[in-house]
Amino acid sequence: MFVLVSLIFIVLVILDLTGKFSLAGSVGKFIGITIIPHIYLFVRIVLLPENFEGLEFFGYVKIILNTAPYVLFAGYWLLRLAAKPYKTKFDKSSVNIRIRTMYGGKYLLKYTAISLVFQTIFYIAAILNNFWGLPKSYWIPDAVIAGLIIFGYGFNGILRIMILCRRLGIVKRVLAFFLLPIPIVGIFALIGLYRSANAEYDYETTRAACDSQRAESQICATKYPILLVHGMGFRDWKYFNYWGRIPKELIKNGAKIYYGHQEACATIDTNSQLIKNKILEIKAETGCEKVNIIAHSKGGLDSRYAITKLGMADSVASLTTVGTPHRGSQVAEEANAIPDSIYRKVSDFMDKRFKSFGDNTPDFYTLAHQLSCGFAEKFNEEVPDSDKVYYQSYASVMKYPFSFNLLGFTNLLLHKYGANDGLVTVESAKWGNFRGTFETKHIRGISHGDTIDLKREDYKGFDPREEYVKIVSELKEMGF
Repeated sequence: MFVLVSLIFIVLVILDLTGKFSLAGSVGKFIGITIIPHIYLFVRIVLLPENFEGLEFFGYVKIILNTAPYVLFAGYWLLRLAAKPYKTKFDKSSVNIRIRTMYGGKYLLKYTAISLVFQTIFYIAAILNNFWGLPKSYWIPDAVIAGLIIFGYGFNGILRIMILCRRLGIVKRVLAFFLLPIPIVGIFALIGLYRSANAEYDYETTRAACDSQRAESQICATKYPILLVHGMGFRDWKYFNYWGRIPKELIKNGAKIYYGHQEACATIDTNSQLIKNKILEIKAETGCEKVNIIAHSKGGLDSRYAITKLGMADSVASLTTVGTPHRGSQVAEEANAIPDSIYRKVSDFMDKRFKSFGDNTPDFYTLAHQLSCGFAEKFNEEVPDSDKVYYQSYASVMKYPFSFNLLGFTNLLLHKYGANDGLVTVESAKWGNFRGTFETKHIRGISHGDTIDLKREDYKGFDPREEYVKIVSELKEMGF
């Protein structure tokens, strides 16, 4: 009997590992979350009904050998559901490992809830029937083991979702951490985690289907390559892309992407020269006549200066600005009210930091003044648009300070000037053909950093990757 049972279990494990038969199928899942947690009770009643008192060493060896196949198989079954608790097969080329792992977390929370309900009913029935005459030595270990198994499913699922679900954000993660241990309240926290994971899974699988459908259309294959120009305080680092997941998405849909590689804290005139050099470099490398510039924040001012003042109008087909302070930033205006002696000390400190990051000519003091509203008015007079270039712009709106914690204070500061993204008002961001405002239908809103996918997160009603695919595909349709 021992050999036969062992062989059956070995065959089932091999079939499961090879995909011929799944222990995570409908029947397998049901057994794994309802019956397997009672493996102790099964072994104790069915296989070891006798009393252990007076047994010699070889008696215990015999017991271990007789029960080992059942215990090991049950252990494998539990680990199997804990590691990959679903039967669904993903297209791994479209749905990445993060989504697949999080998807498993969603399933584990579902298993936890079902198992908890089943075990509650089971133990209530046992109590009402006086434990069917079985001694406490049977029930206490069984209850402990079943409880640990349910806890294991739940903890595994919570951990997966808390770590991998991008929709949660920091605030929701902190709330979940403190609410989960509270009776009753913790149930609602679990429901919230499940819904967040489910929403992200549905969204990502829909995206995967969309990508599959348009894979051959190359909707972002513009006539001229795309030059991405970053804003103040950042550089185009190799290992941390300023534009988040956006470039990869554009490339996947046919775009040719280049980066401005201008300095993080240099003045407009300094950076515009670097942009000019980059445009000429791209033209020489590709043989193209022009480029399409997509610029974020101050990068839009750098690009405008390069087009008008440095003779790049014939080399630029279009300029798209996102969150650019074309009419200045009131944040800079407020900062300029600081006593000059203090301002210069702060500027010296910032220059040293940015120089250590790779800037050759950082000039925080001058740059901060160039972002003021007064300077912007003069800049706009001296740097008119070229009729050879198509100009368009986008803005975004934070709906409340905690939309993006780093910009919470500046968002409040700018409220008296109107709707803003935490650094730039919508009115200041408008330039050329204003295409609209990025925002959501929900309370969060979209910040200055969200428009470049800084946090690598998706929000209800706003996906930064899709917005840029739309921008570039429209440039393609316009012949750029």
